[in-house]
Amino acid sequence: MEFIAALCGNAQSLRVKQVTKPRQRDLLHNPAMEFAPLIQLTRGGLTENLHCGAVAVVNRHGQLVAGVGDAHWPTFTRSTLKALQALPFVQGGGPQHFGFGSAEVAMLCASHNGEDLHVQTVQGMLDRVGVGVRTLRCGCHVPLRFSYLDQAPPEGLQFDERHNNCSGKHAGFVAHCVQHGLPLENYTEADHPLQHSIRQAVARAVGLEVDDLKLGIDGCSAPNYAMPLWRLAYGYARLASGAQDSELGASFAQLTDAMTQHPDLVSGSGRNDLDFMRVGRGDWVSKVGADGVQVVGSKERGEAFAIKILDGNKPALFAASVETMDQLGWLDPAQREALRPWRAQTLLNVRGLTVGERLPVFKLQTP
Repeated sequence: MEFIAALCGNAQSLRVKQVTKPRQRDLLHNPAMEFAPLIQLTRGGLTENLHCGAVAVVNRHGQLVAGVGDAHWPTFTRSTLKALQALPFVQGGGPQHFGFGSAEVAMLCASHNGEDLHVQTVQGMLDRVGVGVRTLRCGCHVPLRFSYLDQAPPEGLQFDERHNNCSGKHAGFVAHCVQHGLPLENYTEADHPLQHSIRQAVARAVGLEVDDLKLGIDGCSAPNYAMPLWRLAYGYARLASGAQDSELGASFAQLTDAMTQHPDLVSGSGRNDLDFMRVGRGDWVSKVGADGVQVVGSKERGEAFAIKILDGNKPALFAASVETMDQLGWLDPAQREALRPWRAQTLLNVRGLTVGERLPVFKLQTP
């Protein structure tokens, strides 16, 4: 453990002081940064890799109840933000205006695989809004059902903006603009009225001032925001609480019900969010973001945790998420067994030989 502590600055203590503005730090000039060792990989009994990060567990009242590492670290939310980005559309009655059901609402929050079901659902949304696929400004990429799962796409595969994992979110953006008579050609620009509304809604959901959100551009060209990790967890604790939230309850309930009813639309075959929400039996609202971010909220408990893995490693992220749920007492024996593959504790080579272990090395601290 001395080796582990030295690499990550020995950041094991939970910090509970709440701040109103994100504190900016320079990674290159702060070697004692407060990231904790979370997941250790061994080979031949020696540490080969170590994944550091932070975990923040927050309830719907905004109380930081457990964690490890720096809960205040400014973290880009990436695709975990999608459910909150959908708030202006949902609050404005957009789903009812266009006849969207729970499946389409789930697509607003999706980072999908680009499977036929996803593409068809997005096309149906565009048809109801009355726009073509080229209206979407998310761009094209190889569908995640191939790239995410390390599979080669078939020769001659043709894909377009509907296959982009963010196309459901962008279909919602376009629908909002059509409903309110806003320009379509620049809806991803930070100064567009839609993005102003989204920024205000996000800040409101996580309890920050608009100027406290650090602006960045996501992979799909839409604005994305960094915020203290515990604030992201707080937003999901409120989201998971649904109708219990006195301010945004109706919209939160519509979004979380859609996500838990259609986890296959939110992600897709072989994906983490699909498996987590199925194993959660309707209680867990799970969303992964690129570069090592995941948030999981519990409807029943009114709590959520947010994790950031510093190097963005996906297997480490998923293993840390399962370990966090286990330490929080969220798992019964059946759920613990069902999530065993996401812990991936035994490392195998291509011949099936055991070559090492992936092990959690953190313990959640309480105030």
